[in-house]
Amino acid sequence: MTLLDAETWQGKIYLDGWISPTGGTRAVVSPSTGAELGVVGVASVDDVLRASTRAAEAQKDWARRTPEDRAAVLRRAGDLWNMHAAEIELWSVREAGSIAAKAALEVHTAANECYEAAALPTHPSGSVLPSNDERWSFARQRPVGVVSVIAPFNFPLILSIRSVAPALALGNAVLLKPDPRTAVSGGVALVRVFEEAGLPAGVLQLVNGGVDVGEAVVSAPEVRVVSFTGSTAAGRKVGELGARHLKRTHLELGGNNALIVLPGADLALAASAGAFGSFMHQGQICMTTGRHLVHESLHDDYVAALAEKAHHLPVGDPETGQVALGPLIDAGQLQRVDAIVHDTVAAGATLAAGGSYTDLYYSPTVLADVHTDQRAWAEEIFGPVAPVLAFASVDEAIEVARGVEYGLSLGILGDVGAAMRVADAVPSGIVHINEQTVSDEANAPFGGVAASGTGSRFGGAAANIDAFTETQWLTVRPEIATYPF
Repeated sequence: MTLLDAETWQGKIYLDGWISPTGGTRAVVSPSTGAELGVVGVASVDDVLRASTRAAEAQKDWARRTPEDRAAVLRRAGDLWNMHAAEIELWSVREAGSIAAKAALEVHTAANECYEAAALPTHPSGSVLPSNDERWSFARQRPVGVVSVIAPFNFPLILSIRSVAPALALGNAVLLKPDPRTAVSGGVALVRVFEEAGLPAGVLQLVNGGVDVGEAVVSAPEVRVVSFTGSTAAGRKVGELGARHLKRTHLELGGNNALIVLPGADLALAASAGAFGSFMHQGQICMTTGRHLVHESLHDDYVAALAEKAHHLPVGDPETGQVALGPLIDAGQLQRVDAIVHDTVAAGATLAAGGSYTDLYYSPTVLADVHTDQRAWAEEIFGPVAPVLAFASVDEAIEVARGVEYGLSLGILGDVGAAMRVADAVPSGIVHINEQTVSDEANAPFGGVAASGTGSRFGGAAANIDAFTETQWLTVRPEIATYPF
């Protein structure tokens, strides 16, 4: 039996084991071919409430496990991602439309997330505070209890595991709700890995479903923290619901990220970076380069070089061919991308490359002569589209880069001195100098500002401990204190 053998999970959810749900089933469909790959179970609201209650019970014993025990489970999970990499990568290719390199990156990162999380149980969990009284005074970090993780379709494994692994390592239980379109690579795979790694029953629950299930994993009484990754529009709703129920919500949301090409930058290297930033995984990444600001001295040559790359990047089924771009996730996403491109061209932009599609395969697209009030510049596209705008001075580039509501990732190419000035002036959770906008590491803080989210809540010990623990004040006296009453 393989790790993801369909007999294990077909038509089921994971609630203390693989069981039949009360919410029905949903087909798993390949965006590349339209073929049905399997069937997952769909949870009902009642299933979510049962899962939350059981998770709260199981969490108590899990939190009492020694740091060594919890760390061992996380290390075994990391090893299992590597052992079963080929099988999991194939599911990412077929279910998420990933090219082989992107699928391999997801599994590699999942292993690293578990290895990084394995260090959290033995990380210092508090500090000694000075006190004016005759007592010891401590601030200590305690598990929050039950954490709900809601993850999207684009990097379903990474964007689930980066919350699931540290939350578990720190002694919490987890309710995992993946995107329904990637419920295997973003849900089943995680449960199977942790099942094989020896995680006790009940500590990780898988509840597939739609909006009703998403609302239930936020509002369930036992849930104390919600970790959400997705669109800004959906994130606002999650944040509102969490606030109503007094839940702490960590929101990693959309981005409309700028790549600034400064005067004197190497044109060939800049165009390569720009192409990767805009076209990697069909532009379906929150960190995608959504805006190219290019100095006027380089603008025309940059557009030509970027368009040349777009013309020659192969697009097709990543399971059957060596391609650079696979399909968009579904017809709704494709229609939105195409509408933004054609609305922008109708508003005066020039189509330098692309702008066409077959089935769900959208060709890499370059738009020149773009203005800041056009859709392709002002909105997050989430497709393989590179809008390019010229600037005359660094001050102008800063002003234009700041001119959207998002603040996730910023790339600056060229002179480091000028780039440092830009980095200090443009609000962004992430800044890369002489790199494009798409990058992530398990030990690095990750998150955006403004409409891109509530700050760095993922990656690195400090961010993870802050995200998935509560701070408790604890005092100790040698004997009972005396009081004037």
